[in-house]
Parts: sequence; C-alpha cells; structure tokens
Amino acid sequence: MPLRKSNLRLFVFGLFYLLYLIIGASIFSAIEGPQEKALVKELKEQRALFLKDHSGCISDAELEEFIVKIVRATNRGISAVRNVTSSNPNWSFGQSLFFAGTVITTIGYGRVTPLSEAGKGFCVLYAIIGIPLTLIMFTAIVERLMIPTSWFLQFMFRKLGHLYKVFHIQLLHLTVIITLVIVFFYLIPAAIYVSIEPNWNYLDAFYYCFISLTTVGLGDYIPGDSPDQPLRPLYKVATTFYLFIGLMMMMLILAVLYEIPELNIGFHFYLKSDTDEDERMRLQSSATSGQKYSKQIDEEPAPASEYQGIPSFPRPQATYQSTDGSLQQSQ
Repeated sequence: MPLRKSNLRLFVFGLFYLLYLIIGASIFSAIEGPQEKALVKELKEQRALFLKDHSGCISDAELEEFIVKIVRATNRGISAVRNVTSSNPNWSFGQSLFFAGTVITTIGYGRVTPLSEAGKGFCVLYAIIGIPLTLIMFTAIVERLMIPTSWFLQFMFRKLGHLYKVFHIQLLHLTVIITLVIVFFYLIPAAIYVSIEPNWNYLDAFYYCFISLTTVGLGDYIPGDSPDQPLRPLYKVATTFYLFIGLMMMMLILAVLYEIPELNIGFHFYLKSDTDEDERMRLQSSATSGQKYSKQIDEEPAPASEYQGIPSFPRPQATYQSTDGSLQQSQ
C-alpha cells in the first residue's frame, strides 16, 4: 500500500511539533528556573527567621501545619490576608456567573473551584452540555459577522482589484481585521484593567487578555480578586461579557483566515488533500491531452464541409487567477 502524501507530511509536522515543545520547555526552564530558586531561597530565610523570633511559642511542625492549611485555602480561592475577611464572597451571583462563563468557554482559570462533591458533579454535567452550546452559539454568531466582513472584502476588491492580486487584497483584509481586534479587545481593555486593578502593570493586563482570549486560562491573573475591589460582582459580570465577545472575535479571525486558501496550511495534512491532488493531476493530464488533440486538428485541417453540423469539442469552464491578480473565466 503506497504511503499517502498527507500522512508523510503529518509525520514530518509531528516531528516539528515535538521539537517546538522541547524548545519551549527548554526556554521556559532557563527563564523561570532561576526566579523559582531565588523565591525558594527567600522563603526559606523568612521561615527560619520567623522560627528564630518565635521559638518559644511555636514549633516547626506547628508552623508547617499552619502553612499547609493556608496554601490549601489559597488554592481554593480563599485568601488568608486581613484576618480572612473580604467584602464579597467567591460564590456570589456575579462571581458564580464569571465561573460558569470560564467553564463553558473552556478558559478554566482554576483559581476558584467547586468545594463540595455535589458542586464538582454538577460542574461536569454543566460543562458537558454548556461547551457544545457555546460552540453552536459562537459559530452561529460568527457566521453572521462574516456577512459585513465579506461586504468589506468586496469593497476592497472593487477599489483595489485593478492594482493588486486577489491574494494580496485578502491578506490586507485579514490584516485590517486582526488590527481592529488587537486594538479593541487587547490594547484598550488592557488599559482599562490597568486603571482598575491596583497591582497590574500594562504588560500584566495585556498578558491576561491574551491568555484569556486564547482560552489558555493559566489563572495567575484574574480581575476582581483584590479584597478592596469595589463593585466586585458587577466587575466580574462585565469581565464575563468581555470574554464572550472577545472569544467570538478570535473565532472571526480564524474564519477569515480559513477563507484564504494559501494560508489554510492545515489542509495539506488532511486525508482529503490526497484526493484533491489526484483529481488535480487528472485534470491537468486531461487538459494536456486536449491541447495535443487541438494541435493535431490545427496541423491537419480538413475541408470545412466535413465539419459542418459537428459540434465542437466540449470544454469545461474554469475560473482562474490571471497574472495581474484578477479573476477571469476560461471560454
């Protein structure tokens, strides 16, 4: 059985993907490793100093038990600062709506998680139903957003079609869409978060927007987690709506990208690409045979009377891109 070209390309791509993972792991380890070691050293020094100053009232085992409880509570979204007091609980309606949104959009920060067995079970069922519903809703909305996006592309074709190739106009169209999304869903929201969050700089805010809208959801930065945050539930609701709209814009970018065949690289790894390549070779072979047949007829013309009433050789019409980039139809 011959090896499919798509399988060979997929194998090479898999090796490249593995190499990409290894390189990324090496760089992360080189950058973050020293920072972690310095933090561990500082924590050890603080712990030793604390035990030295309070050696008469607390033992190392008691301190260890206390730290474990603090860390466990922190991992579940309960802060131990300020005598464990906060203006708003983690499971108010606004906070719960924010959590539900991160579940069904697969962002999943992981900072606040269900504490009870019933909550964990309901979270599983909620995600099973909610994630497909979210994909259906996002797909339907993006399909409608593609209508004005296509109008804009046709407008660019009318204005620039006589100057540039089709691919170049599509590339410019994609660049405009990406630029608008970056400005209105990354740069401006990052500036808003900087003005609201007390401990975030602009890089932190932009990092949060990117990690969230790409559904990575690391959870190291979450808006509204400050104990002094005013209107915390409302802030969480507004952030939820931002995430929903931002995710739809990211899907819109992918939809516009997939409309450009030259940039749809993933197609070359699908099994369907083998069938399409075979069909393209067959059509090219048929076209070459047709040219030879036409050449033979031209070299040995017959009397016109012999061809009267005989229909010409049928040729399928095909749309192709000329050298100047415009779309033309073969006759």
